[in-house]
Amino acid sequence: MTDQPDTRAGFVALIGEPNAGKSTLLNRMVGAKVSIVTHKVQTTRARIRGVAIEGDTQIVFVDTPGIFRPRRHLDRSMVAAAWTGAADADVIVFMVEAHRGITDGVQRIIDGLTEKAGGRRVALAINKIDRVEAPVLLGLTQDMNALFEFAETFMISAEKGHGVGDLKAWLAAQMPHGPWLYPEDQIADLPMRMIAAEITREKLTLRLHQELPYQLTVETENWEDKKDGSARIEQLIYVARDGHKGIVLGKKGETVKAVGKAAREELEEFLGRKVHLFLQIKVRPKWLEEAERYSAIGLDFSDGKT
Repeated sequence: MTDQPDTRAGFVALIGEPNAGKSTLLNRMVGAKVSIVTHKVQTTRARIRGVAIEGDTQIVFVDTPGIFRPRRHLDRSMVAAAWTGAADADVIVFMVEAHRGITDGVQRIIDGLTEKAGGRRVALAINKIDRVEAPVLLGLTQDMNALFEFAETFMISAEKGHGVGDLKAWLAAQMPHGPWLYPEDQIADLPMRMIAAEITREKLTLRLHQELPYQLTVETENWEDKKDGSARIEQLIYVARDGHKGIVLGKKGETVKAVGKAAREELEEFLGRKVHLFLQIKVRPKWLEEAERYSAIGLDFSDGKT
């Protein structure tokens, strides 16, 4: 760590509707994949912190779950986590999809910001700008700023990187003076066990598409660093029904084998060493109502109570 007096460090919360591009922006800002990114909405469950450096400034990004109208206990815990992440940050970045405009969900978040921002600076990041024409962008910018007093507005493409550098530089300038919060080479404050579980869950989400949208979770049960430098990782895939186990297994175990191979390859690239990954599927009908499962994925079970 550095304790030079001219350094800055602080927290930035990324909020928005599900699928607004928060995880993609986080990964681009950090320069590595620390948050789950899929085509499915609501894939980020916990507040994932990624650490980025901009000059003498350390920016700790909090990728919150998408804010949506919650229906289940898990949904409520995710939304509560999102607002808590915003309340704990020095600066908030509200991401909106350019082609979707001001949806009911966007309006609900604006209402929430009015109530919960607490005087924090809020930047508007209009994402996916390549999907609309310039006049549409200008109109959306004007309409959004009429609804809330944003400190700054940025037009970006998180996927392609357009405008991200300007946003990062502005955020760095907003961070308070002080020593860095994490070692220079640390890119995330999630335990590696949780990152490994998230990687496997992403591969399951991509492989299964609509079959098991949110009825499964992954936990790293055991992690052993071997003498030859490799890692032996054992993970449990929890599903809610017996029928779900068959879906995850696939014909002759093909699905879980493909998921395991994809997850192992990404883990090896992420860790820079050989990985032996072992997956086991367990049926737990009530896992969505078990406090222990919520703790394992970084959520507070009590936040989801009605």
